[in-house]
Amino acid sequence: MRYALYFTPAQDDPLTVAAARWLGRDAFSGGRVAQGEEAPLSDETLREATADPRRYGFHATLKAPFELKAGCSLAALEEAVALLAAETRAFTLPRLVLGRLGPFFALVPGEPSPALQSFAGECVRRFEPFRAPLSAADLARRNPEKLPARQRDYLESWGYPYVFDEFRFHMTLTGSLEPALAEALEPILKARFAAFLDKPLRIDGVALFIEPERGQPFTVHQWLPLAA
Repeated sequence: MRYALYFTPAQDDPLTVAAARWLGRDAFSGGRVAQGEEAPLSDETLREATADPRRYGFHATLKAPFELKAGCSLAALEEAVALLAAETRAFTLPRLVLGRLGPFFALVPGEPSPALQSFAGECVRRFEPFRAPLSAADLARRNPEKLPARQRDYLESWGYPYVFDEFRFHMTLTGSLEPALAEALEPILKARFAAFLDKPLRIDGVALFIEPERGQPFTVHQWLPLAA
């Protein structure tokens, strides 16, 4: 079983609803959601393009998936999440945009946010005592030999290469895409998420996600609002 600390809007937030329909799955209920037709793409192509983010659920990573260290309990982890939420004030990203991060699309901030970077860094540090060390296989999956030195150090020290100054907030919408498919999907994504693009995004909650077994879908175990 693995746990992760993610940002996602509340279950009834319009962005959560729109993302669940795009991905074909609601991470809160775990239930399948009809994706809708997007001609000229086939239903199968759309399902394949969203398969990876569908398993993880709509989110932005704060503390990457980890197994609990020996001696740590889920109850203690839940208490720590509740304390973080109570001690962290909600804040707003001025603008959300559609980003193309290498071979995949995600919703990303339109400009840097010191508040966001600080919040993400605090999540990494605060929940590190709960994290079991990565196995050799988990380390190998990250291809550390291909990472820059700093990211490799972060992977070894914190279990994830994209933390602190390497952190980039992104809410993933597709898996890796071939260039032709990416070109076809971009206008579709802009249309699907038009109501949220170039608009503020309120960071007002934090979620504990659980992966019951490796390879199974992640679901929201606990969602808590940040302090007003």
